[in-house]
Amino acid sequence: MSEPKSPTPTPAGDTYKGWVFKWTNYIKGYQRRWFVLSNGLLSYYRTQAEMGHTCRGTINLATATITVDDACNFVISNGGAQTYHLKASCEVERQRWITALELAKAKAARMQAESDDSGDDFPPSSPPAAPGQGGGSQNSEVQSALRILGSKVEDLSTCNDLISKHGSALQRSLSELDSLRMTGEAGDKIRQVTERATLFRITSNAMINACRDFLALAQAHSKRWQKALQLERDQRVRLEETLEQLAKQHNHLERAFRGASQANATSDNKSSAGPGKGEASDDDDDNEFFDAMEEAPEFITVPADPQFHKRSSSNISGFNSEMCPDDQSLNEEPLAMNQESPSQELVPLKKRRTHISDKPNYSLNLWSIMKNCIGKELSKIPMPVNFNEPISMLQRLSEDLEYHELLDKASKCQSSLEQMCYVAAFSVSSYSTTVYRTGKPFNPLLGETYELDRRRESGYRSLCEQVSHHPPAAAHHVISDRGWILRQEITVASKFRGKYLSIMPLGTIHAIFEKGNNHYTWKKVTTTVHNIIVGKLWIDQSGEIDVVNHTTGDRCHLKFAPYSYFSRDVARKVTGVVMDKDGKAHYVLSGTWDEKMEFSRVMQSSRGENGTEGKQKTVYQTLKAREVWRRNPLPERAETMYYFTDLALTLNEFEEGVAPSDSRRRPDQRLMEDGRWDEANSEKQRLEEKQRSVRREREREAASQRTSSQSEETVDEDSLTDPSLKSSPHDSHQALWFERCEDQITGEQIHIYKGGYWEAKDCGNWEGCPDIF
Repeated sequence: MSEPKSPTPTPAGDTYKGWVFKWTNYIKGYQRRWFVLSNGLLSYYRTQAEMGHTCRGTINLATATITVDDACNFVISNGGAQTYHLKASCEVERQRWITALELAKAKAARMQAESDDSGDDFPPSSPPAAPGQGGGSQNSEVQSALRILGSKVEDLSTCNDLISKHGSALQRSLSELDSLRMTGEAGDKIRQVTERATLFRITSNAMINACRDFLALAQAHSKRWQKALQLERDQRVRLEETLEQLAKQHNHLERAFRGASQANATSDNKSSAGPGKGEASDDDDDNEFFDAMEEAPEFITVPADPQFHKRSSSNISGFNSEMCPDDQSLNEEPLAMNQESPSQELVPLKKRRTHISDKPNYSLNLWSIMKNCIGKELSKIPMPVNFNEPISMLQRLSEDLEYHELLDKASKCQSSLEQMCYVAAFSVSSYSTTVYRTGKPFNPLLGETYELDRRRESGYRSLCEQVSHHPPAAAHHVISDRGWILRQEITVASKFRGKYLSIMPLGTIHAIFEKGNNHYTWKKVTTTVHNIIVGKLWIDQSGEIDVVNHTTGDRCHLKFAPYSYFSRDVARKVTGVVMDKDGKAHYVLSGTWDEKMEFSRVMQSSRGENGTEGKQKTVYQTLKAREVWRRNPLPERAETMYYFTDLALTLNEFEEGVAPSDSRRRPDQRLMEDGRWDEANSEKQRLEEKQRSVRREREREAASQRTSSQSEETVDEDSLTDPSLKSSPHDSHQALWFERCEDQITGEQIHIYKGGYWEAKDCGNWEGCPDIF
């Protein structure tokens, strides 16, 4: 039985298909299969009907090698992983397949090289032209033509190589025939074929030379076109930048004109337009509707009736007397902040750094480290610096002052209720720096300190000290020349739950204002780091904050809504209500902890329809919302610098005169910032072991002192039951700049700054400062 004749493969554009015999095994031998060559991939099927659903195998020609065994056989191999032994029905058919495969291989390799080349002069797609500019479509057409021409030139180059190779093979075969020296009719035929092959070789060489000239000419013209297009693109970019600058200047002039027009208006128009100043384009804000999540305190805010807007200018509502001073403080504050003494203006401010070394790309298996730490506290897990960021927890605590100007504005408010809005916004703003910060700060060593002296730039001085190691606790004290004090003692409790990490800050934050002697306290919410093991890390803040004014009894209840996939609310939402001591609502706050916060004056409240679980929603009629805080943009290339803010970039900048225990002097942290992570890990282990040895020595001294005191004195029953007389080895450490006492407001045992640090810095006398590094 004769083999079925295989039809000639049919080309269709870039696709080539036909029957080819493929070697299967020693039992079945060669079996006829339907092969399809398309987009640099060679696939085969048992029948043509299988093309729609079952592919038996595919090989990528970009990295494949094509070899010829004999007249009809050829082999395609992809680095040993895949090898196809194929046989065509005749030599002519095999040559057609070889030519098609060589062209497809050259094209696939060229496309792969173009996709891997990041420095290509022309991207795959040109950006769309701006409205009114017609250059985008023209550039796209020219680039498309250049790509087509380049592809055809590459095809010509490939054909050139194939003709040279096959011509040389033909010439060798004819030379071998001529060496046989056959006579008669066969010899005449051989000489005739040799002469024709010689003519073919001459013609082919002429065509090859012409193709080579065409290729060189096309490449030269292509380079000139590329330069011309690049010049056109650069010119378009410059025009776009010029237009953008002109638009900004035009917008600035319009705002200046509106401001001048409003300044010439009557006082009644001023008071009625005051809350909406600077928001002329946001006409739809009057119709803004806020609905809290079901788990949040049930309330709704709706625009107040127009009569309240009219009454706001009178003294009956009392609104003008409370809002106008703050409007004035908001408008005049930049001028007031710059009114420093002449001696300070003569000395230039220190120029802070704006970048640090890029974060190295180190890979580390997190699960190998964390699998044995489930349920433990984060402070007790020995973590390499690969999961850290190059600042300590003391410096991270100092980042709460990123938006210190909110406290500056609060210190100028005449109304304690409006001051509460700024303090509440400040409590929210400290979380905006954490939205992309998935790195873990360095755990401070016991006795480690950090100072942040921004008195000349911003009017405040900040000092942190690690006052306890187990549990880890840091005391923080800030004093500002602009009338406020901020102090806190934060203890971090953390648990690793497998999929996520929960960080619960414990402790109270105090803000005290000289004006009115208002004393505010609040606590921090829980921070959750998700996708610890698998996936991309992301951070969420959830919980509730009660900001309390202990002087007036005012209170602000803030709710940080946890992220929910099924929630229709905006992500990272924060809502709150400012109430006086009698429970009457005066302001409603709304926004997100990573972007901005707004507050609205409540004109009237009423009970609405029932909400979830039978609770009634409170409906607040409010005036137009005003922005109280907005997040500062991140610096350029922040993703390569741990997503640090402008302030965070300066925290670890070395300064002369700081204490020997300052975090800036910590060697492992400095090595990590410089990108030397292996050395940083070794240094981190050395410091931790040094801290353990110092702690063991301190425990031994405390134990010996207790033993000697018990042997010399008789201990009565009262001393055994009095908590104040009990001591622990962990309590033997005494903070250097803070002293432990009972807080008069909360009744907690906290550390209060006892003074002396800044005086010691002025004198350069650091006697008694521990050697921890």
